[in-house]
Amino acid sequence: MDSHSPAPLAERMRPKNLSAYIGQTELIGKEGRLRLMIEQGSVPSMILWGPPGTGKTTLAEIIAAAMGLEVRKLSAISSGVADLRRVFEETRLLGRVVLFIDEIHRFNKSQQDALLGAVEKGQILLIGATTENPSFEVNQALLSRCQVYILQGFSKDELNSILHQAIRNDEVLKQQDITVHETDALIYHSGGDARKLLNLLELVVMSSPEGPLVIDNTITGKVLQKKLAHYDKSGEQHYDIVSAFIKSMRGSDPNGTLYWMARMLDGGEDVKFIARRMIILASEDIGNANPNALLLATSCFQAVSMIGMPEARIILGQTASYLASSAKSNRAYEAIEFALEQVNKYGDLPVPLHLRNAPTKLMKELDYGKNYQYDHHSELGFSGQEFLPDAMSGTRIYDPGNNPREEEMRRYLKARWKDKYGY
Repeated sequence: MDSHSPAPLAERMRPKNLSAYIGQTELIGKEGRLRLMIEQGSVPSMILWGPPGTGKTTLAEIIAAAMGLEVRKLSAISSGVADLRRVFEETRLLGRVVLFIDEIHRFNKSQQDALLGAVEKGQILLIGATTENPSFEVNQALLSRCQVYILQGFSKDELNSILHQAIRNDEVLKQQDITVHETDALIYHSGGDARKLLNLLELVVMSSPEGPLVIDNTITGKVLQKKLAHYDKSGEQHYDIVSAFIKSMRGSDPNGTLYWMARMLDGGEDVKFIARRMIILASEDIGNANPNALLLATSCFQAVSMIGMPEARIILGQTASYLASSAKSNRAYEAIEFALEQVNKYGDLPVPLHLRNAPTKLMKELDYGKNYQYDHHSELGFSGQEFLPDAMSGTRIYDPGNNPREEEMRRYLKARWKDKYGY
């Protein structure tokens, strides 16, 4: 492309203000909470979390323009602390700037920590963009200084609006005779990504002979040629396949488990997302029936984080087939849920005196710790004292399941707690 060639269609159609922005109505619709902050000129540092092509960069530019601030853009893939420091130095001359960091989850801890002072002092209005759950990928220290806003994938109607807006308003496309009969193929192959949708539209137009162009599914299919796997990482299909994957493991079917995992991998799903789901299942659905399951699932997450695709598929496949073939129990999960119910039911019950810590003389005089029985001084290392608040005395919260590992635990508990486990 020479110097006179226009920018890509997706760049040409990037909205410059909120009125031209399509989607994210909960955030920037007429009553959207972020829109109100922008209009009031009081915008906090933030993390924008959402799938690719949902307008994170565009929103950052709109916020900067509305605030009258210059924008400095960095990519966490290619930038480091030295780049951050250069931006901080610039603020001495320019004043406050918007610092937009794409894929901020790729910054390591020290790089994220380098942002803390500038955010707190107001040198920068930080806008970080991520496709990953910031609870897992962004340091808590930085997360506590930012608001997290979730950007949703575009709906079919919103994608259609974006497509027709481009044909109607783009200076290049509106000079051509374009009629749209069908958009299903374009929207399907875009995967909910507005940027990809516009790139595909431009490809179809550029690949077609001069003269009137009728865009339909056949024309689009011929241009794109390759049929992509039906897996939209941001839409309903995504959640349906993840659900099928989890339920196959819970149902002890390694065949279904591996098939649905293959669907996710073929569709480009993040391997860490898959591994993270298996960690949850290992505790929720296998639990104490096989404690090794959680260890393997955790090791799997660490391994795929270091290895990446395509080799990560081997580690994921091994772990998934192991979890699917393992004994199952949700009794530990049910126990913590029941414990939380009891907390809500009884409120903040006082800690029994014999269990309280007594580091001072006054506390000892108030009988803190009095009559506590040190279990290791008792026969079998078991004293039988009550550890629950008085109002809950005798309550059984954990009930082991009917599998070899938990039956062994039940026998241990029954031999000691005859009142609670004596049946």
